Amino acid sequence: MDGILRRPGEGETVFDTERTTLRLLVELEELTATWFRYSPGEKGPGPHVHHRHTDAFYVLEGELELALGPGAAEIVRATAGTFVAAPPEVVHTFRNASGADAIFLNFHAPSMGFGDMLRARRDGHDEDAERFDQADPPPDGGRPVSEAVVSRAEGGELFDRGDRAIGIKSDMPQISAFDIAFDPEFVVDPHTHADHADSFYVLAGEVDFTVGDDEARAVPGTWYSAPPGFRHGFRNPGPGRARVLNVHTPDGGFTRRVRGG
Repeated sequence: MDGILRRPGEGETVFDTERTTLRLLVELEELTATWFRYSPGEKGPGPHVHHRHTDAFYVLEGELELALGPGAAEIVRATAGTFVAAPPEVVHTFRNASGADAIFLNFHAPSMGFGDMLRARRDGHDEDAERFDQADPPPDGGRPVSEAVVSRAEGGELFDRGDRAIGIKSDMPQISAFDIAFDPEFVVDPHTHADHADSFYVLAGEVDFTVGDDEARAVPGTWYSAPPGFRHGFRNPGPGRARVLNVHTPDGGFTRRVRGG
């Protein structure tokens, strides 16, 4: 499969109303990524669990309220730059409890057909949507909230390597995520991964991505996914520092390499 590059505003729009916009950015076996806009008061599904995959969120603008753990009792008010992940069997739900729009990315890793579930709900095929890996909270309350990830904009492990700074936002087996800020001197040469998808969302500056044998310049709001085996790399054309959210699904040992230098 080829790489997937989505410019700002691109992707498959599944819902677009005054209250909600949802765009599918990428659908791979390893990952489905979606771009959401929630108006004030808009709610996601009620408390639920996923048995076989991780559900994660990264807030781009505004504030998203998430409820996690047994009884959905742990309330997290996630502002821009916050990454929250609920692994299998951790109860979670979310809503926009603020007075302004909330814009966020949502990741399902592995995908488990999340995009097909959204289309089925849109088209009124509830019987098809119910096949998705989603269930009511279990009687025992599910896994403890301590097994979820909550990484604030300024929190987590930070590794300053001079020409780049890497913050670990998530180190879960099914999805790891990194906030990477890098100078023009830092270049990641074209390469492939045999065992996982490597994805990026441009947060600031401009990034030149290697897309197979080509190169594409990306501005903030651009999404790029390199499936397993696809040639990719990136560099900063300058003049200032660029910044991306980098997501590996599954982790594929990348977190260990970051910590090891």
